[in-house]
Amino acid sequence: MKLKVGLEKLVEEKIDILKNQRIGLLVHQPSVTFELDHAVTILNDRPEVNLTTVFGPQHGIWGETQDNMIEWESYTDPRSGLPFYSLYGKTRKPSPEMLENVDTMVIDLQDVGSRYYTYIYTMALTMEACAELGKKVVVLDRPNPINGTATEGPVLDPDFKSFVGLYPIPVRHGMTCGELALFFNSECGIGCELEVVAMDNWNRESYFTDTGFPWVIPSPNMPSTPTAMVYPGMCLLEATNVSEARGTTLPFELSGAPWIKDPHQFAERLGEFNLPGLILRPLFFIPTFHKWKDELIGGVQIHVTDRHRFKPFLTGLAMISAYREFGRDQFQWNPPPYEYEYNLLPFDILAGTDLIRRRMEEGKPLSEIENAWQSALIEFRKKREVYLLY
Repeated sequence: MKLKVGLEKLVEEKIDILKNQRIGLLVHQPSVTFELDHAVTILNDRPEVNLTTVFGPQHGIWGETQDNMIEWESYTDPRSGLPFYSLYGKTRKPSPEMLENVDTMVIDLQDVGSRYYTYIYTMALTMEACAELGKKVVVLDRPNPINGTATEGPVLDPDFKSFVGLYPIPVRHGMTCGELALFFNSECGIGCELEVVAMDNWNRESYFTDTGFPWVIPSPNMPSTPTAMVYPGMCLLEATNVSEARGTTLPFELSGAPWIKDPHQFAERLGEFNLPGLILRPLFFIPTFHKWKDELIGGVQIHVTDRHRFKPFLTGLAMISAYREFGRDQFQWNPPPYEYEYNLLPFDILAGTDLIRRRMEEGKPLSEIENAWQSALIEFRKKREVYLLY
């Protein structure tokens, strides 16, 4: 049966919940129906909906800005005439002034299934602002593109909370935005008036490619669902001087560094980690922007051959281990700032703990590092059960 996302369910079956309300809308590029009609157009054209204000997360409503603290400015949209407010700039939480003409906030964001991806925290901070001002929140649900069952990686240590990790969830959380909204609202004490418009015909075991729904890029460097599959591990490279292949057509699927002179030897070393569900193809590439711009660098491409066995976070750790080994003094952990944090190493912010980095520097085997996060991961899986909608 055809997937029906929360936006379609709202428009076809639940539009009455927006009547006689001034509506705010938090959206971005993928906030579309199967026919690719955008939420702003749909709700602005409905006579019974009073859409007053539109908000956008990191990368802008139309996905126009690049990564990490590259901000976009608020403006009046020339087509709709509505104010479009940035929630990735001077503030990441809507101010009372921004919400002045809003009674109900509708949130329709496509997540990619990784704790680092900031849209779920834009959602959470918006929920928090609405709770403080007594405004209702309606979350329109969408699929977790890398399935709703698999979980992986350490649960966030609160000492390392940031805009890429506000709450104690693992790197790969296996939840939808709607489920996370329920989890954050209850477990993390937001306490807003919340309604989730669930999807129809979504299976937790499904990947986005199984749904038949069109993929609209949620950010400039998330061009495809294979990118989302590797992202929970390869995003870790953002915290190093290894290229995660921004400036190529395959960000996160490729990686490389100038000290990898023989990619075949590098791929052979990675093969010794016995990583499941993938083939690593050696290559050279030249980034057109970002790290090592216009330089020839060597590395590998990840080809996921068995997505059910593939462990993206473990793969990311193995990559960093190998790049450190080959690079020696040339390899670097990037210094702050990162995502508005100025006192913590970016890698520790992404990992949600400093234990992983310290154990890697001590030469601990990856199997030992992986085992260390299992008990907290099991506890998280138990805790999330009550919030699962599918």
